[in-house]
Amino acid sequence: MKGVSSMKLSALSLAVAAVVATSAQADSQTVERLQVIGSKQAVTETPGSAYYMSEEELSEFEYTDVMRALGNVPGVYVLEEDGYGLRPNIGMRGTGVNRSDKITQMEDGVLSAPAPYSAPAAYYFPTFARIQALEVLKGSSSIQYGPRTTGGVLNMVSRQIPNQPFAGMFDLSAGQDGYGKGHVWAGGQGDRVGAVVEALRYEADGFKDVPNGDSGFVRHDLMTKVGIALDEAGNHQFEMKLKYSDETSDDTYMGLTQGDYAQRPYARYGASQLDVMDTEHKQLQATYQWNIGNGARLTTVAYRNEFARNWYKADQVDGLGLSGGGIERASVFDNEAQPGESINVRLKNNNRNYISQGIQTQFDMPWHQHDLSFGLRYHEDSEDRFQWTDMFELNANQNMSLAEAGVPGTDANRKGSAEALAGFAKGRFYLGGWTIDAGFRVEDIDTYRRDWGTDLARVGSPAQRVNSTSAVLPSLGATYSLSDSLILLAGVQQGFAPASAGNEGQDNEESWNYEAGLRYLAGNLMLDAIAFYSDYDNMHGNCTAAQGCDLDNIGAQVNAGEVEVYGAELLGQYGFELSPSLRLMIDGAYTYTQAEFQNSFNSNIGIWGNVTAGDSVPYQPDHQLRLGASLAGNAWQAGLNARYMSEMRTVAGTGDIAQEDRIASRVVLDASARYHIDDRQQLYVSIDNLLDRTYITTRMHGGIMVGKPLTAHVGYRYRF
Repeated sequence: MKGVSSMKLSALSLAVAAVVATSAQADSQTVERLQVIGSKQAVTETPGSAYYMSEEELSEFEYTDVMRALGNVPGVYVLEEDGYGLRPNIGMRGTGVNRSDKITQMEDGVLSAPAPYSAPAAYYFPTFARIQALEVLKGSSSIQYGPRTTGGVLNMVSRQIPNQPFAGMFDLSAGQDGYGKGHVWAGGQGDRVGAVVEALRYEADGFKDVPNGDSGFVRHDLMTKVGIALDEAGNHQFEMKLKYSDETSDDTYMGLTQGDYAQRPYARYGASQLDVMDTEHKQLQATYQWNIGNGARLTTVAYRNEFARNWYKADQVDGLGLSGGGIERASVFDNEAQPGESINVRLKNNNRNYISQGIQTQFDMPWHQHDLSFGLRYHEDSEDRFQWTDMFELNANQNMSLAEAGVPGTDANRKGSAEALAGFAKGRFYLGGWTIDAGFRVEDIDTYRRDWGTDLARVGSPAQRVNSTSAVLPSLGATYSLSDSLILLAGVQQGFAPASAGNEGQDNEESWNYEAGLRYLAGNLMLDAIAFYSDYDNMHGNCTAAQGCDLDNIGAQVNAGEVEVYGAELLGQYGFELSPSLRLMIDGAYTYTQAEFQNSFNSNIGIWGNVTAGDSVPYQPDHQLRLGASLAGNAWQAGLNARYMSEMRTVAGTGDIAQEDRIASRVVLDASARYHIDDRQQLYVSIDNLLDRTYITTRMHGGIMVGKPLTAHVGYRYRF
């Protein structure tokens, strides 16, 4: 831990000491800090915006794509890319969506992004098909979690150890475009020891046509948890989690021109035929929980994530970057190539290795009918880039041959890293009809960037940049019960995101976030209505290839200065019986958003461009609406889910949107049905894009990416 301040070392010592602490009385027999909300009921008690999606809700449409599931959540924006949700682009309340770099991502309450401090725009996301529950926190509700709190928090809950002697499931499904899924888990709980083992294989051949190439993927996941009660009373609990996953996907940044999209929307250019992403992820997580007695609990988690990936992809055609004419050149060659003609294609090995590790501890205790929580986390992460390029020749027969092999490390030979100490203190106070959450979060961060340049062996001293920053972030949220059914809520919170590693002189992203609304729950009717306003002192823009950024500026961070975001979120659900054996559930979610830059500047980021004060933030639709209906009998269920997104601009601006900078509005309809053979067995069918709409998802990479066409799959599930 070279370079760690004495304060951080002292805090780490305290956290380690918490792991080995011992005591007596217990109130629980299970580790309970995997979830940040925990249930639908807990949402109603939260002084702020929160959403909990249970296993039952997730299984309704058999979504294996987190972005389709997040359509249920107001205030959350998703940008489709590959059609299968392998690399989600998620934003909340106007933050921007690129590579989900503006939100805090967690699995089981632990940071899951490969390098959340030093390189947040990364390419790993937990395989959604194995996730048991999903939780979203925004505004003042997210004080306990960071480092990125200007938007919100997304927590994925993995398979938990069954609370019974033995249980399990296997699930097999198959469908169009070579789609296949095999998912199995089994486990149980004994007197002192419990365990669960889970395995998943998820694949498809893809829906795009590539000359002499593929557009599919295969992903594997293996996970096991073992929980042990360290004493007979269950006062001391220990749980170990091990996870491994890998992926090979024939994916690309190379989209289509407008003309080719109109003629053949599901095509890919021959210049992208060798593009492939290979990844490997390993996780170790150890959790100790001490139930002290009288409702007090100490939970400590040590974790380590290792992620390696190499996205081998075309980034230049005849010397032109994809957003600088390369896609147009690839299009002309595909459509007009003559015998004997050829073009040069440069493929980059975007080879990177990530480590994210740390230890966090949280102490919860009751205090005079109120609840207090205190937390501390020491975290380290790093991104190691060792990249190179190869030159290929593509001939008129769409065959590619290697012209010049590159030397590893000659394109990028640097490492970004971070050391961070974070803590929070929060109280939940119950005063008559009031519930008040008040507290603060502290972040103290050192980031480093070491660049070895042409020193490929890394034997010399690298050029080094260092950033240090700290922040104290207050938060206050409250609810007031007007009646047993109606609750008013309001909150204010200071949002924060640190400057990326090695960008000297860059400011942190900071905002003041406000929200107010009501929550109504009576019988079978539930309604949420929340207005929000975020006042940014400074918003970040990260210059990445995914945003169409100039190659010379990749890795830079841009300060947009003041940005204002405001809008409203509506959520509703109503269920009733049509007959004793027939039930209907109707639900919906709506988001209205306005996001505007308050300064004029030249960003050097493709999707921002030259910004004028008053311009709208791109990739931010004004309106999002989802409407769903589910009809259920005694042994069957059928559902429809309609998602509407208004038009949005792909470059900052105002007024009418030019066609080349526009993504048209769309409605996408998904459908599902299931039949319960008995209490253990069920058959199901799921159809994405039922009306087979053809639509643009993004122009972010310098070309048009298209959404997944109608895709159906059928499956069989058995529980035991």
